[in-house]
Amino acid sequence: MSLSRLKKGDMVKVLAGKDKGKTGKILKAIPEKDRIVVEKINLVKKHKRPDQKNKGGIVEKEGSFHISKVALLCGKCNTGVRVRSKLLEDGKKVRICSKCNEVINVG
Repeated sequence: MSLSRLKKGDMVKVLAGKDKGKTGKILKAIPEKDRIVVEKINLVKKHKRPDQKNKGGIVEKEGSFHISKVALLCGKCNTGVRVRSKLLEDGKKVRICSKCNEVINVG
């Protein structure tokens, strides 16, 4: 799946890794590396030095992972599905679920 089929705000299901089976919303897309950051998935601990604004410590944040490890979540099927593109009569390009042929909306 290319990154053009996934967008910020989409709901995705994790297919591989320590968080397999979990679902979450895409927070950030990194197209040049084919990676995404998903909300509350792939949490990593980062050691933060204290500065003038806040004190230091160990902070948990979301790490990025490759887009091949996720599938877009269809609202109707309620599963991770493959996506096709289709041109509507008015010339608008939309994403369609390969299982149920339902149009997938962003968000």
